[in-house]
Amino acid sequence: MRRVVYIMLCITAITCKHPACFSQNRKTHWISIFNGENLSGWVQLNGIAKYTVEDRTIVGRTVPGSPNSFLCTENIYGDFILEFEVKKDIILNSGVQIRSNSYPQYKSGRVFGYQVEIDNRPERSLSGGIYDEARREWLYDLDYHPEGKKAYRFGEWNKYRIEAIGPSIRVWVNGIPTANLVDDLTPAGFIGLQVHSVPDDSLCDKLEVRWKNIRIITDDPGKYSTATTIKEINTSNKLTKKEVKEGWQLLFDGQSTAGWKGAFKDAFPEKGWKVENDMMTVSASGGNESKYGGDIVTLDKYDDFELQVDFRITKGANSGIKYYVTLQEEGNKGSAFGLEFQILDDVNHPDARLGRDGNRTVGSLYDLIPARNKLVYPPGQWNHALIKSQDNHVEHWLNEVKILEYDRGSQEFRNLVKKSKYAAPEYNSHSRFGEAEEGHILLQDHGDEVSFKNIKIKISENE
Repeated sequence: MRRVVYIMLCITAITCKHPACFSQNRKTHWISIFNGENLSGWVQLNGIAKYTVEDRTIVGRTVPGSPNSFLCTENIYGDFILEFEVKKDIILNSGVQIRSNSYPQYKSGRVFGYQVEIDNRPERSLSGGIYDEARREWLYDLDYHPEGKKAYRFGEWNKYRIEAIGPSIRVWVNGIPTANLVDDLTPAGFIGLQVHSVPDDSLCDKLEVRWKNIRIITDDPGKYSTATTIKEINTSNKLTKKEVKEGWQLLFDGQSTAGWKGAFKDAFPEKGWKVENDMMTVSASGGNESKYGGDIVTLDKYDDFELQVDFRITKGANSGIKYYVTLQEEGNKGSAFGLEFQILDDVNHPDARLGRDGNRTVGSLYDLIPARNKLVYPPGQWNHALIKSQDNHVEHWLNEVKILEYDRGSQEFRNLVKKSKYAAPEYNSHSRFGEAEEGHILLQDHGDEVSFKNIKIKISENE
């Protein structure tokens, strides 16, 4: 009889459709990322807050005057479902980093990336919102979903659930949905437990935040995702509150070609480019340069600026972002002349092995200066380009890392031009190559499919 009962229990565990049974079955897919005994698998970055293990709980304690501290997983996570419980002193701010990174080249190694908020101000109540640490600041504050402000219980244990699947990041606090964000700037990174900075005051010494029951699903997390109906915020081709405050402007609205035209044309190309799914995409046409739709340029010209562009390449693709493009060359039937932030599949396109010292690889100042120390996401994933130009000093950044800098018009720059293809007379028919006072921004048609979005520019105040 006992054997029959045992068999029936096994069958019930496999076939039961009751939510309670399903919940129990799902637990077998969880992996603990904190062993309850020590901090094995974790590493501290940035500040000097104290992290210890007490009663199977990670305890973070403040050190007055320390910058933000982060206890980070050694493992990198892309798509996942994360759950944890947290309790803290009311006056201490905290958060949990997801898909976050730290590079020596970016703000001296400062941790940056998505942070799920654990707020310290009851009157604000932003716990469960999504903040972009050391980058764009608030991406999903709870003004988008005021009901979520009631979820967090100050002074008590709170249970968080975070689902990061593809570009979707959704958050629940104590079973109540608080955030529903679509953003694909960073596809993967570590998880980090934050102890926020506090003033250099003895009253702020040893404030505590505690975490326990930290577990994750990484194997097919979409299978266990949770439905939600709260407002979704998609950051594609939109300015954050911080960007608006800083003076950024959109150059692409995600819906139209407004503000752009074909190079050497009066209107936008009738073929070769398409706008759909919040992207502007140049079509594949056999890898020939400017032979189908042709390059496109901004209607306006720019002097000093900062330019952001997200780009996604296909396998073996070639393209570029050019700046200080004047369109003054006569009879040009190829790509318009200008300084170029190279876009390339370094692995599969032969141009990566041409030029000198890698100066035709992705992020390089094409045919002039090679990009170094770069982080590159593969074909099919988005990369983030940033070009800064101020008083002729130019920097190229790729995925938050500075990869080169130079001074336009310097003797060193002119010597590089003399060694490049830009020494040819046609590139200097109106002025020295790359030294125009102002010019258009250009997206290149090199005959390969490449998509662009989040094209933003900030014009210097002295312009």
